[in-house]
Amino acid sequence: MSELTSLTIAEARSRLKRKEFSALELTEAHLSAMERARHLNAYITETADLARERAKESDKRLAAGEGRPMEGIPLGIKDLFCTEGVQTTAASRILEGFSPPYESTVSQKLRDAGTVMLGKLNLDEFAMGSANITSAFGPVKNPWTPQGRKAELVPGGSSGGSAAATAAHLCMGATGTDTGGSIRQPASFCGLVGVKPTYGRCSRWGVVAFASSLDQAGPITRNVRDAAIMLKAMCGYDAKDSTSANLAVPDFEAVLGQGVKGLRIGIPKEYRPDGLNAEVNALWNQGIDWLEKAGATIVDISLPHTQYALPTYYIVAPAEASSNLARYDGVRFGLRVPGKSLDDMYAKTRATGFGAEVKRRIMIGTYVLSAGYYDAYYVKAQKVRALIMRDFNEAFEKVDAILTPTAPSAAFGINDKIDTITMYLNDVFTVPASLAGIPGASVPAGYTTEGLPLGLQVLTKRWDEETLFRVCQSLEDAAGFKGLGPL
Repeated sequence: MSELTSLTIAEARSRLKRKEFSALELTEAHLSAMERARHLNAYITETADLARERAKESDKRLAAGEGRPMEGIPLGIKDLFCTEGVQTTAASRILEGFSPPYESTVSQKLRDAGTVMLGKLNLDEFAMGSANITSAFGPVKNPWTPQGRKAELVPGGSSGGSAAATAAHLCMGATGTDTGGSIRQPASFCGLVGVKPTYGRCSRWGVVAFASSLDQAGPITRNVRDAAIMLKAMCGYDAKDSTSANLAVPDFEAVLGQGVKGLRIGIPKEYRPDGLNAEVNALWNQGIDWLEKAGATIVDISLPHTQYALPTYYIVAPAEASSNLARYDGVRFGLRVPGKSLDDMYAKTRATGFGAEVKRRIMIGTYVLSAGYYDAYYVKAQKVRALIMRDFNEAFEKVDAILTPTAPSAAFGINDKIDTITMYLNDVFTVPASLAGIPGASVPAGYTTEGLPLGLQVLTKRWDEETLFRVCQSLEDAAGFKGLGPL
């Protein structure tokens, strides 16, 4: 059974078509793996019966020669995507027990492509976090462990359940959402490929909102080809989402293997701050060398407003969160705590239902939007955001892609005492691309001396995911990274 969970999506797709095993057998192998690895706390809700039903439907289609692009492939769905008739919590007590009467566009597209949903994956509450320790359902554990010492590590966040489950072979791939790095950073911590497409490439309809101008869905997989396969199925115009782009979706898989010969790769000097982790810096230099040997031209560039990206993000994102989360009031759906008055009911419901990190960000967001502070903080942050976008636009006139580290460190311990500001700094390399709305991906490329994975980040201009995948594939080929086997 573990042999089946070791397959990539591409391998399983081919072997299912050749009828070497059934979709039901593939699903059962993953359900068994989920049972053995519940200690990771990767899933909030397991949907075994539903998975078996859909696997049987896939087998019927495969037998009739009517298989769809991802027919019978078992996936995990981040519990931020609404799934019809299946509990969707956003990892918050305020939504515990909520079963949507509708399906998110992205999860519906994956279903229409033939995938089998194994369950809903754990995350930081309302996607607010960088370590998956803010979930109301408990922290997720990284399946990677450091050599020579006992420690339970974080999987990164917010898509920590998606990353842990994929790395531990509890699903063949998973959906994630990325607001400031929440696909790319956990992918780096867990030795995976994580792709944040251009803002507007994937529909946000039916995805529980954190920060509407930043949130973007994307895939987390064990290799680049699988990410290309999965992203194509997830993308496409959606009239229900006003930010969805009405553009044709390229065949991302078709560009793999084209290499990077002739491409210009930018190396931003601002991503080498004083005190940069020596192992992260060494891997970055190695990545530069790999791309140069593969035929790319390395170009030094500057992104001068990068230093302002993190404070800008932590004004814009909480401001949008405070507006989006105002809908959770105990009146229409989710948790309701009775009070003596309507205002008292609001206050008690939110005090009970929201966790500490969510409350912190709501308070920050409400403050920066309040009278007297709106111009000083929110408007100024939007102006700086425009400058960050301009930096990237000017850089992409000179280069085809940008290479940076994904995260400033490898995964750290669940019980490490890390203050809030230090935790926010985990997003320092990923936030600029989110503010600019450009595509980015993390590729596992090396290890620390303790044997923990480290990722490299590739960025390209808007709507150019094809170049993104070409560079990612070249890095993957050069790195020869070996992920974890089944637990």
